[in-house]
Amino acid sequence: AIKIDSRGPVFFKQNRYGFNNQLIGVLKFRTMYVETQDDNASKLVTKNDPRVTRVGAFLRRSSLDELPQFINVLRGEMSIVGPRPHALQASAEGRLYEDVVSDYAKRHKVKPGITGWAQVNGWRGETDTEDKIKGRVERDLYYIENWSVFFDLEIILRTVISGFRHQNAY
Repeated sequence: AIKIDSRGPVFFKQNRYGFNNQLIGVLKFRTMYVETQDDNASKLVTKNDPRVTRVGAFLRRSSLDELPQFINVLRGEMSIVGPRPHALQASAEGRLYEDVVSDYAKRHKVKPGITGWAQVNGWRGETDTEDKIKGRVERDLYYIENWSVFFDLEIILRTVISGFRHQNAY
């Protein structure tokens, strides 16, 4: 469906920081037109973003674009549960995330995850404001400080029940 909808590869690989700030190539299904994709996420995706293909919009809303990250899990670069890895140049109100949140680097003390505490609590989608990234990071840090196998199982169960859907995912 991706190939029929627009020319280009099926997969998209983007460098992001993983455990101990090591760069990892996070895999996703491609959701943007090749000529408009932003490899460094200098400009975050917004609602009704013209860079997103029709199939890409569906994949993003349903979070199915994240499925290739199970390959990252098998490679040992990611976990199923953990703080979502952010793109290198992602910013809120023109400031890089690490400049907005003083404890941001603590997120890199664990492997990033496909899903996390922030995501199952509604902190998905745009992080274009300082309040949004602070809210997400607060939940990421809560997860790290309160980690347990049962906590991971709760997050996985809540992710499955919600069906990877959320109004802020686009």
